[in-house]
Amino acid sequence: MVKLGLYIKADLENVTDLVPVEDYEWHFKVECTSCHEVDDSWISFNQQDEYDMNSSRGTANLVMRCKFCKRDLTAQFEPSFKIKKYDVEQNGKFQQIAQFDCRGLELVDFQPRDSWTCKGTESGTVFEEIDLCEDEWAEYDEKSGEPVGISNIQVEFRKEK
Repeated sequence: MVKLGLYIKADLENVTDLVPVEDYEWHFKVECTSCHEVDDSWISFNQQDEYDMNSSRGTANLVMRCKFCKRDLTAQFEPSFKIKKYDVEQNGKFQQIAQFDCRGLELVDFQPRDSWTCKGTESGTVFEEIDLCEDEWAEYDEKSGEPVGISNIQVEFRKEK
């Protein structure tokens, strides 16, 4: 069992509290820890769905079989870790937003798609349904009269204790 923290780094312009929506579908590249092959498909799972594990009692948010060596692979959101917002105070620095309990696999890449939310730093305007498929987003905050945006998104995984 490996606990992996998902860290993101982004440049926020006049916004803060970037976070995926509650029923967000998370998209990852997955590497089997047995044969070390990386599945070329984006694998997605969310916090709401739970599936029975094939080789043991219990459930996980992702249950799959390696298409190369046929081993069972599972991942689940760490129940003790609440999804965190990326804060403007961490602008341009890596900040952990999620943690996963992985068995038989490691998450090696993350693709932020839609839908995310954030709010204007000065106005408090809430921006919803933000699509980060292109790794950037730009809008205009009517209340503050300033442009807002998210760019230069980078991801990193760290083994947690």
